[in-house]
Amino acid sequence: MNLRTPNSNDATQTHNRSKSVVPMSGLCTRCVDGCRGNCEVFKSSFRGREVLYPGPYGSVIAGADKDYPVDYSHLNIQGYAVGAWGLPEGVKVGPDTALFPNVNTETEYGWDKKVRMTLPIFTGALGSTEIARKNWDHIAIGAAISGITLVCGENVCGVDPELQVDGSGNVTESPEMDRRIESYNRFHQGYGEILVQMNVEDTRLGVAEYIYSKHGIDTIELKWGQGAKCIGGEIKVDTIDRALELKKRGYLVTPDPENPAVADAYRDGAIKEFERHSRLGFVTEEGFYEEVDRLRSIGFDRITLKTGAYSMVETAMAMKYSSEAKIDLLTFDGAPGGTGMSPWPMMEEWGTPTFYLQSLVYEFAEKLKGKGMRVPDLAMAGGFSSEDGIYKVLAMGSPYFKAVCMGRALMIPGFVGKNIGKWIEDKDLPKSVSEFGSTPEEIFIYYEDLAHQYGDEMKDIPLGAIGVYSFCQKTRTGLRQLMAGSRRFNLSTLKREDLMALTEEATKISGIAYVMDAYRDAAEAVLDG
Repeated sequence: MNLRTPNSNDATQTHNRSKSVVPMSGLCTRCVDGCRGNCEVFKSSFRGREVLYPGPYGSVIAGADKDYPVDYSHLNIQGYAVGAWGLPEGVKVGPDTALFPNVNTETEYGWDKKVRMTLPIFTGALGSTEIARKNWDHIAIGAAISGITLVCGENVCGVDPELQVDGSGNVTESPEMDRRIESYNRFHQGYGEILVQMNVEDTRLGVAEYIYSKHGIDTIELKWGQGAKCIGGEIKVDTIDRALELKKRGYLVTPDPENPAVADAYRDGAIKEFERHSRLGFVTEEGFYEEVDRLRSIGFDRITLKTGAYSMVETAMAMKYSSEAKIDLLTFDGAPGGTGMSPWPMMEEWGTPTFYLQSLVYEFAEKLKGKGMRVPDLAMAGGFSSEDGIYKVLAMGSPYFKAVCMGRALMIPGFVGKNIGKWIEDKDLPKSVSEFGSTPEEIFIYYEDLAHQYGDEMKDIPLGAIGVYSFCQKTRTGLRQLMAGSRRFNLSTLKREDLMALTEEATKISGIAYVMDAYRDAAEAVLDG
């Protein structure tokens, strides 16, 4: 099975000259002296480390395309012709009440103080990347009006050009962080929340103290990693002055802007970008509990944890430590993930794939439960974009998994809505859009729905936010239809038995019954009855 052909990909803007490619290396079978390009080896010969990253930076988000042996497509959803579970108490079950619009898609998470969402999805972390910054209002307001949680990612304060710190290096002003929090909160309707991630640099800057004292945020998220990479968060900057500023703030910046040779290469135009990296975190059980206690002492009601596609040991650590510390939501992010700024080879080749990782997490949750320990509310991330994936995650992880974290799938609608606005202004609508009209009212199916809800405030809701809202409404309807087909009218009624594995390998990994064995005993009883 050819899982990946390295050495060329649209993400790195490279391609092979030959149609015949060696599967293992990705090199053309016939490599010609005089070839004009443009495979990764060719491009790396003069652009070096730049070829490690998807590009152009600030304009793309990228997800790895490695084809794993088993994924969620190896599961199908069971359908039933009788019964209905999860309708409100007192409702008579029958064809007049078991209607798919009556499916309740609300979920909640939290150890004691719960957060409710209208849908079991929330955004991936939108942190210090340029594409997150310039699209923030579209996605943040879209999440708020959709009633889902928004995650503000790491390093936002640290890269804020207008950051101010005191003599101890702690944040005193961060206009960019203020803007992000206020944008979401202005349109928050009681469902979902904004939570802020914190890594090593954020901790050193006193980000937790700043956002609590100034904004009274209820939830903060510790971060061990993500599914796209096992190293710290990265961004690129395009001026040497900005690179020097970030280095002075304590970040690792490559190439070193203080190196005279690098400064000369920048002057010559050979170096056009600098990478800012975060430090690796180091997890200890005692240190984790101390940090959770410290954050609670600041005043946070909820502490969440985001971790990545690490080994089985770190997976067990996250489960055990989160249970002991009463973490409110534990999110696992499986490989390959999706981001705008991770090394492409790492995205393709590092970490435990999502399907395998969730299977492990469920196994460990059962073990903790067997020991009498409470399992924290769980969420899964790592490549999801549609309602069938949501269904499969929640059913396969029942009763522990409460939501799915979506990265690119919740960013793209923000881009689309924003760009439709630009295309309308420039009178340059593509046919894919113009076939529905030429004004926002004609193009966006939910425009008037929102206009009736928000009245005069509609002028402050950007079209990208309407895009996010539209995507969420499609997802809700699709999820309701799938759940109604399984006669499940409330998310809490989803069971592992509502899935079947299409391959024996998927059964071996997940424990979900093989399609030819699922419900066999009950079926045989019908035949013998």
